Amino acid sequence: MIKNILFLIAIMVLHSCASTKNSNDNWIGESKKNLIKSWGTPIRTLNNGEQGEILIYGEQVYENANNDVGSRIAGPNYWTYQFVYINKEGKIYSYRTDKQQHTPQEIAVK
Repeated sequence: MIKNILFLIAIMVLHSCASTKNSNDNWIGESKKNLIKSWGTPIRTLNNGEQGEILIYGEQVYENANNDVGSRIAGPNYWTYQFVYINKEGKIYSYRTDKQQHTPQEIAVK
């Protein structure tokens, strides 16, 4: 009985990890139009040459100064970005997440 319960718990944990780890994999093959309907307008779009374009979604994150709980003084900040790669046919073929100090205006195609 205990083995069955442990087995079910292990299956549930593995399933939850697998489903959250690659949640953006569901967007591969979807259209740019559907992504924008769901996520909104990107903060920046870059021309990616022959590959198509890169839509950039980002959020600026502020840490509390001195990590004091309840502090209202903004400390160091950074950006978390979601780069979504769109091919010439308007379909998503890749994505990546990154954490950077650069503002959206400073990002260049690598």
